[in-house]
Amino acid sequence: MGSLPDAPAFLEAKARVEAIFFDLDGTLIDTDDALLEAVAKRLERLRGLFPERDPRPLLRRAMLAAEGPVNRLMTLLDMVGLDDNLFSIGDRLRRVRGMQVRGEFAAVEGIVEMLHALHDTYRLGVITTRSRQDALAFLRQFELEEYFQVVVAREDTWRLKPHPEPIHSAAGSVGLSSAQCAMVGDTAVDIVSAKAAGSYAIGVLCGFGDVEDLTSAGADLILEGTAQLRAWF
Repeated sequence: MGSLPDAPAFLEAKARVEAIFFDLDGTLIDTDDALLEAVAKRLERLRGLFPERDPRPLLRRAMLAAEGPVNRLMTLLDMVGLDDNLFSIGDRLRRVRGMQVRGEFAAVEGIVEMLHALHDTYRLGVITTRSRQDALAFLRQFELEEYFQVVVAREDTWRLKPHPEPIHSAAGSVGLSSAQCAMVGDTAVDIVSAKAAGSYAIGVLCGFGDVEDLTSAGADLILEGTAQLRAWF
């Protein structure tokens, strides 16, 4: 779960970090479990087949397990120019997962105030597999554009998370090495990308991931919610 705010390991990392990058869904954009609950209800008659008679943990884990392979497939299709239709499908899948699409965004509680507190000290960025149009629409909706120096969206790099390229790209855009950056995300894909880039990796529990997933991926720090960064940084 990471160290305490005054522990030597964290203070050493904090002294090195000059930029903080954020995933969107589950990290800055709030999500809901309405669809997951609906599917779980449909499986009610089969609940005896699931551990503790509850299909929801397995459904959530299946969604998380699919994230990395889907991102790699997007990369492959982008290389051969066949990505547009898949990205359209991706927006539909976000609806299925309870993720808001453009015009329907809800911010994770406390993140606006947190970003306001951090932006004078740190360079901030967004790294997302959403489109640049989506990312900028979210920032505009909550009047956050002035806080962010860089946005790396799915169109901006050949490879998507969990590959480290998006983090290397964001770090280079603000004139830093990846080792001087922290990546904040709610899934193992975000953490794996950060560790592969040599960045500090912060997991948050306000999205799809859980403590086991984020710990196994190598998170340096795990927080209950993104807004808690204000107390740590």
